[in-house]
Amino acid sequence: MTAEKPAALLGTIGDLVEDIVVRLAGPINAASDTEARIVRRRGGSAANMALSVVRAGGRARFIGQVGDDAVGEQLVRGLADEGVDVVARRAGRTGAIVVLLDADGERTFLTDRAACALLDDPDATWLDGLSVLHVPVYSLVGEPLATTAATLIGWAHDRGVIVSVDASSSAVLDGYGAERMRALLSGLKPDVLLCNELEAVTLGGVDAVATIGAGITVVKHGGGDALLLATPAETWASIPAEHVDGVLDTTGAGDAFAAGFLVALAGGATAVDAVCAGHAIAAELIRSLALSAGGAERRPL
Repeated sequence: MTAEKPAALLGTIGDLVEDIVVRLAGPINAASDTEARIVRRRGGSAANMALSVVRAGGRARFIGQVGDDAVGEQLVRGLADEGVDVVARRAGRTGAIVVLLDADGERTFLTDRAACALLDDPDATWLDGLSVLHVPVYSLVGEPLATTAATLIGWAHDRGVIVSVDASSSAVLDGYGAERMRALLSGLKPDVLLCNELEAVTLGGVDAVATIGAGITVVKHGGGDALLLATPAETWASIPAEHVDGVLDTTGAGDAFAAGFLVALAGGATAVDAVCAGHAIAAELIRSLALSAGGAERRPL
């Protein structure tokens, strides 16, 4: 009897932080009290992505730096307990993100990345066994992490590992500069580029995003259709997302989409089927967040 082939191993480099999620009961009362519900949980785009890969049936490796403190220890242990292969340097202070959620689930992030951006001296063994290396744009700005990520991307290309980049944040893109970021991404030559509608606009629009030259480009529209451009066909396809009722929080949905998409793609799915898989995993996460907001708390770290 032939042994079953293990699932592809997807690696991601970047942030593992503590999320402090603040759900506001109403408008903020400046200089006074505002009622809110506050939950602490594990966060960071790369960490969320790695965990979503495992939950999508894949295998994941997280690569990053986290503080040499009690919170960092708890975050690393919790991620490993969920089945993620954790390659974490321990130095400095663990980062934190305050996530402000309004009544409609719209998010505002107050970010302190701390140790996350300080990862340096990359090791080629971090890529051993990987089928995919996924890099959030957060990991391409701020030194020394940006140079570390670029080095790993170069090594991944040399090994034939699929390289995926997620545009991640319109604010980060805007701060870096659209033209400068398009040039950086073109130079890194990702096989896959993922972004949402606002990120695409910040980069100069869908046509400008297409000029980056990724083998597959996906532009997500929240609960709407995702636009897919797969070269060399160079034809856009529109793929509907799954409808989810009672959306209260979409934190991590983009990372969940990336996980579902890349697990499917690494498993041999077509780009269209991979987008459908991404939609399904993102919808599953959003439903779980709605349940959490209703009283069934997710494991915090």
